[in-house]
Amino acid sequence: MFKNKTLLITGGTGSFGNAVLNRFIDSELSEIRIFSRDEKKQDDMRKRLDNPKVKFYIGDVRDCNSVNSVMYGVDYVFHAAALKQVPSCEFFPMQAVKTNILGAENVLTAAIANKVKRVIILSTDKAVCPINAMGMSKALMEKVMIAKSREANHSTILCGTRYGNVMASRGSVIPLFVQQIKDKNPITITDPCMTRFMMTLDDSVNLVMYAFEHGNPGDIFVQKAPACTIGILAQALKELYNANNQIKIIGTRHGEKLFESLVNREEMVKAENLGKFYRIPADVRNLNYNLYFSKGENKISEVEEYTSHNTIRLNCEQTKELLLKLDFIRNDIQDKRVE
Repeated sequence: MFKNKTLLITGGTGSFGNAVLNRFIDSELSEIRIFSRDEKKQDDMRKRLDNPKVKFYIGDVRDCNSVNSVMYGVDYVFHAAALKQVPSCEFFPMQAVKTNILGAENVLTAAIANKVKRVIILSTDKAVCPINAMGMSKALMEKVMIAKSREANHSTILCGTRYGNVMASRGSVIPLFVQQIKDKNPITITDPCMTRFMMTLDDSVNLVMYAFEHGNPGDIFVQKAPACTIGILAQALKELYNANNQIKIIGTRHGEKLFESLVNREEMVKAENLGKFYRIPADVRNLNYNLYFSKGENKISEVEEYTSHNTIRLNCEQTKELLLKLDFIRNDIQDKRVE
C-alpha cells in the first residue's frame, strides 16, 4: 500500500505529525512531506531526523497556492493542521474559521484536483454538539469533507476521524499538571467531575490508519476510548510523582463542557459498530425532500449517544497505568527512583 508512495502531513510538526513520522519513517514510503507554517519547528525536526525521505514545505492551509504546490505528486494526505485551543478560538473565532474550515476546503480541493488517492481529516469530540468556536469550526470541517466526498466521486477517497483528548498533545492539561507538581504549585482544576476521553498518540495514529484502510467516501471513524474525571487524573499524577500539591478548583474556562461526546444520538442511529470503532457513514440523501416525507430514520429515542460520561470509566490505578505509557512521565518516575 505504501511502497514507493508519497504521504503529505499538513500541520506535520505537531504532536500527531511526530507520531506519524515515528510510525512511518522506516516504511516503504518513498517520501513524506511535512507542510506547516512554523519554520523553527521544521528546522528542529529536520535536524533531529536527518532523513532525506522527509521533505519540508513552508506554507499555510489558508493559502490555496501553497497548498496546491505541495499537493503535486502526492498519493495520500493526513490533514492535521488546525487551531485547537478552545479559549483562543473563543476569542478569535474567525481565525478558527479561516484555518479549520476554509483551510480544510483548500486541502480537499487541491487533493481532488491533483488526483490524490486518499485523504484523512482529523476532527475532535468537540465537533459533536459543539458549544465553542473550535468545535463549531471542526463540525463544519466535517460537513465540508462529506460534501467534497460527493464531488470527488470516488476518484479521491475523503474520510474523517474524530477522537477525544490525546494525552500530552499540544494544549493537553497533563503537561500543565506535571509542571505544577514539579514547581510545587497548586494543581488548578476546572471541575473535578468533568470527564474527558483518554487516548495516546499511538491510538490517534491507529485510528487514522483504520480509516485509511477501511474508509468509504464521507465516512467518519471513531475509536472507542476510556475516560476519567479531571479529579481522578490529578490524583493519579500526584500519586505517580509522590506529590502532596494542593488541588485548587478554579471553575470552567471559556467554552468547556462537563463531558465530551464522540457520537451523538442522531449519528448513533446509523453508526456501524465495528468492535473497537464506530463508522458513521455519510448522509447520501439528495435535496429532493419529497422522498423522505413518508419514510424517515429509525427512532432516535432507542439509542444513546457515546460520551465520556457513559464510556468505560477509569479509576485512579487504571489512569496511572495509562499515564505511564507517556514517555516523559515514565522517564520522570524512573529518574526520581534513581535519585
